[in-house]
Amino acid sequence: MTAFFKASGAGNDFIALAEPEREPTPDEVRAWCRRGLSLGADGVFTLTRTARGGRMTYYNADGSRGELCLNGSRCAARLAFHLGWRESLLELETDAGPLAARLVDGERVTLELPPIAGTPRRLALAVGGATHEGWHVEVGVPHFVLPWPGDLAATPVATLGPSLRAHPDLGPRGANASFVRFAAPGRLALRTFERGVEAETLACGTAVVAAVLAGEAAGALGLPAAAATAGGFELIVDRDGDALSLTGDARIVARGELLPGARTLSAPRS
Repeated sequence: MTAFFKASGAGNDFIALAEPEREPTPDEVRAWCRRGLSLGADGVFTLTRTARGGRMTYYNADGSRGELCLNGSRCAARLAFHLGWRESLLELETDAGPLAARLVDGERVTLELPPIAGTPRRLALAVGGATHEGWHVEVGVPHFVLPWPGDLAATPVATLGPSLRAHPDLGPRGANASFVRFAAPGRLALRTFERGVEAETLACGTAVVAAVLAGEAAGALGLPAAAATAGGFELIVDRDGDALSLTGDARIVARGELLPGARTLSAPRS
């Protein structure tokens, strides 16, 4: 049996293992994250206590290790606060570097991000005879941000998203693909097709930051900016000097034990 917490950050849900005896295997992550057949989640993270807070290791739903997940990082910080490791301030170590985290209230956490290397660059991707002009942005992980002039509810995330996410011009890693509408100087809305999940998720924290940086570069956005996610939550991006911050929902919603059946997936019919 494996003790776990279930966490949710603006619609991204995670299986969290606090102070586990070992890291999960890729097969375990893939099995646990399968909705309908197991517990289901967008990803898994482990959290171990450190002198200044905690160390988070993040795994995508496909079992691969992710460099950074900001919604997951807010949830990891919220779990550390929930466990009493710190009262309201801590440092969270990630594969992308340390993040300062502050507890705003029972359901919101602010992450202070280190300066982001590089700037958004314009990029046009050809898919199916059409050219999609957007921005390539690195925010710990790569993103392609595509301004979308029409109704986001009718955006072809499920059909166009996979082609953009794995476009050869984005390199062998590909990128998360976000469809973004800049509604006002301080407001935006977006939908994201996430690599590693290989589907649309209800929120993506790094995508929000990438979209804000692209909006600034395009002259369509100023800070602070409020981003409306597909999950119905609002994430706030602000800047203090060269450093950005991301504030939003982060809740610990359940705890329990993963039983052996959570690792057993049905075999496909022949």
